[in-house]
Order: sequence, then C-alpha cells, then structure tokens
Amino acid sequence: MTKPIRVVVTGAAGQIAYSLLYSIAKGDVFGKDQPIILVLLDIPPMLPVLDGVVMELQDCALPLLMEVIPTDKVERKDLLKANVAIFKTQGAALDKFAKKTVKVVVVGNPANTNCLIASKSAPSIPKENFSCLTRLDHNRASSQVAMRCGVSSDKVKNVIIWGNHSSTQYPDVHHAKVTVSGAEKPAYDAVKDEAWLRGDFISTVQLRGAAVIKARKLSSAMSAAKAICDHVRDIWFGTKEGEFISMGVYAAGNSYGIPEDLIYSFPIEIKNQTWKMVDGLPINDFSRGKMDATAAELVEERDTALDFLSQ
Repeated sequence: MTKPIRVVVTGAAGQIAYSLLYSIAKGDVFGKDQPIILVLLDIPPMLPVLDGVVMELQDCALPLLMEVIPTDKVERKDLLKANVAIFKTQGAALDKFAKKTVKVVVVGNPANTNCLIASKSAPSIPKENFSCLTRLDHNRASSQVAMRCGVSSDKVKNVIIWGNHSSTQYPDVHHAKVTVSGAEKPAYDAVKDEAWLRGDFISTVQLRGAAVIKARKLSSAMSAAKAICDHVRDIWFGTKEGEFISMGVYAAGNSYGIPEDLIYSFPIEIKNQTWKMVDGLPINDFSRGKMDATAAELVEERDTALDFLSQ
C-alpha cells in the first residue's frame, strides 16, 4: 500500500475548508490511490467545531482517509516565518511603487512584528509612516471602563494600550479620565475598584478577541473595522486637544525605557497628519512590570523574524 501523506489544512473550521476537506479525503486532489492523514488546524475557540468536522469526515467512510487530527497547536516560528515572507514582499512593493508620504497601517497578526518587517523592507519610506492597529484594544478598554461607570464610551478618554497586540498587552487607565454627571475625574476615582482595574479589567481586554470568537465562532470583524476607521481618521484629522489614543509605532526615542527597534503601542497625539508620542507620563511599579513583559515578547518576536528576514 502507498505510504500515507500528511495534509495540514489551516482555518479548518471555516466554510471553505469544510468543503475542501471532503474533496482531499476522497482523492480528488492527490489521486485515488494516495492514503491521507488530515491535520485540521484552527484557533482554540474553534476546536469544538473541528470535532464536528472530524465526525462528519469519519461518517463519510472514505477508504483513503487513514486518520483525522484536530489541533490548535502550531509552532510560533512557523507562523512568523510565513508572515516575514508576506510582509517582506509587501514592504518591498511599497518601497518600489508607493509615494514616500504613504501612511501604512498593519492589521494582520502578529501586527506589531508584521509592521516592523514591512518597514524594514521599505527603507526609503520614513519609519514614522508605519503603524499597527492597537485601537481595537484601546476601544475595548474605553468601553469596559464606561460600562463599569455607567456612562457612554465618549465620556472616557486617555486610556493607554502599551506594547504588543497580543494577550501580553497592557491596558492602562492610570492616566485616563471619566466624565460622570458632568464632572471629569481620574478613572481610578470614577471606577472605585482598584482590584477590578488591576485584575479582571486587564484580562478582559487582553482576551476579548478570543472571547468574541468563542461566542460568534467568527472573529471580531465589526469592531476591528471600526477601530481601523478610528485609527485612520485620527491620522487624517488629528486627535482632539488634550486627548491621546493608542497606536503601535516605532519605539525610537521613547522616554519609557522600551527597546527602540520595536513597533510598540504607546499613547499618541496627532496633529497635521504627524503623530507624536506622549512622553513623560509617570509610571508606577505595577505598570512598569506589565510594560516590560509585553516588550520582552516583542523582542523575542522581532529577533525570530529578523533571523528569517536575513535568510
């Protein structure tokens, strides 16, 4: 008997994969004499869906299908390697064809490191023209504080997302303000629950994307699209006086002790389509630890990605 081949399908819980898997397993792709081991890869919240797909494939009683393996395990280096190839190509295309005034916003994950690779692959375009999206996290943080205080989200300003657009990000409200009954006050005074602000609030924002996927069985597309609009609108029109937002930008010259060759989310003010980091905010020991932890993850991602970039 011919030796089985292993076929990995990513996004295996999706609609396209649902139709594709049957065709692969019955021999339409690799031939009617080629046994198949199918590996179905998707994100953790989709594993229950994959279990259903596995059952259906088994119930098809396909003679070529030797085994079906559902999994959420993938080597992070493999993901980074694939993304480096994509964003190296896109950066090179920007370098060759785009105006040097182009504004580049990277959304695809890992957004910070993808943005860094795109920028490094477009050396003729100013580094400050590249940014990555952390506005979705920023909006999530503002919304959580607003709901906690019983006000609308426009009554909350100056929350900060520090670091990586990942589960290590640090949503910080030490400098945020909330307007309650017409009076503006520090977020900590408005919320009146330090344990929540240092615990569940942070983890809720960090894990919100996974929570949406678990509930919808789809990613957070509506809120992400709105965040992209917010991000680009603020680049175009500027931020309001006395307010700042969160963006992943080059860390060069920052006053917060963050390694410089990173795309890191900072508090940002924008005027005349030029962003400026909000420097000199006091940082307590709690925040320092969170900021350094997400920076360490970004350094590891960067070093791995740069190894692939040089190959």
